[in-house]
Amino acid sequence: MPFLSEFRRSFYRQLEADLDTRGVSLVVAHGQPYSRDQRARQDVVDMAGAVRLRQSSLWVAGRPLVHKRLGSLARTSDVLVVDQSLRNLELYPLLLRQLTGRGPAVAMWDHGRTYTGPQSRLEQSLKFALTRRARWFFSYTDGGSRAVTDHGFPRQRVTVVQNAVDTTALGEAYRRVTEEQQAALRAEHGLAAGRTGLFVGALSSSKRIPFLVAAAEAVAERLPGFRLLVAGTGEQKELVEAAASRSRVVVPLGPVFGTRKALLGAVSDVLLMPGLVGLCAVDSFVLETPVVTTPWPWHAPEFEYLEHGRNALVAPDDVQQYADAVAGLLGSPAELGAMRSECRKDAARYTVEEMSRRFADGLVDLLRDARR
Repeated sequence: MPFLSEFRRSFYRQLEADLDTRGVSLVVAHGQPYSRDQRARQDVVDMAGAVRLRQSSLWVAGRPLVHKRLGSLARTSDVLVVDQSLRNLELYPLLLRQLTGRGPAVAMWDHGRTYTGPQSRLEQSLKFALTRRARWFFSYTDGGSRAVTDHGFPRQRVTVVQNAVDTTALGEAYRRVTEEQQAALRAEHGLAAGRTGLFVGALSSSKRIPFLVAAAEAVAERLPGFRLLVAGTGEQKELVEAAASRSRVVVPLGPVFGTRKALLGAVSDVLLMPGLVGLCAVDSFVLETPVVTTPWPWHAPEFEYLEHGRNALVAPDDVQQYADAVAGLLGSPAELGAMRSECRKDAARYTVEEMSRRFADGLVDLLRDARR
């Protein structure tokens, strides 16, 4: 994997346990952040037992090329699962060795197609051509599965893992939040029940921070006392800090995980995400804070989990109309309550336990296939 993020740690622990019951051992090997934006998010962690790979990287015409030195793993592994990306230079010799029958089976794990940014037709063709050389594909969502099978990958060699975060731990922390804790946080930041929004994620360009800030200020004009809690950091944190210096509408909190995230969800009513929606969709289900987003073209695969009017709201891609939609939802307790109820139902569907079970089953199927 490119690097080990905080949100993935529980998945690898669960997968290790699930594979152990199937008689399969797991080695988690990872590189390091190769871009300034990745480093700015401050969510890279270490994990006991994980292998940190030596890595080199360079940028060519604005595109990264990364080479991770796998060492003995390239010889001793039965299966290597890598992310589906043209930038991974170690992938090409691995696929060549697999073709000649001298190396481990190579599986890919990723989106299936490029969701989060524009890609030339040539890059798309190369990506699908590279994917077809893999022995198995682990897709985040159904949409990614359709993308690779539509471009020639065998359907019987695709596992949809249903990408998720540790909803069990977050849900338990959320249910443990007390009324006293909520009251203290509301008093600290001047929060009003029914008039609090939350943002959780990297403060990067993909999250459309200028839009987010402008929309929060516009909502406050319609609903005096509205506050937006901003949990996260990144290259555009100065925009959030500047907004906080202008008024009390925007409340920057820095990176937030675990019990702190649960507390923020308990005092919030909606999750404002006008830019890229990814795994925050799963957070929104557990925290019962329906996402309000836009039909932005570069959402991540997990956007597929959202259904407009049921568990989320897809508002017009205009600051003032978006603010109208947020204010309207906050002003309609019945509609908001119905969405919160649907979020609770979906929280039980998208779990790291289910993701790990699917992944482990797919790996076992791959191992059987590779031995034929």
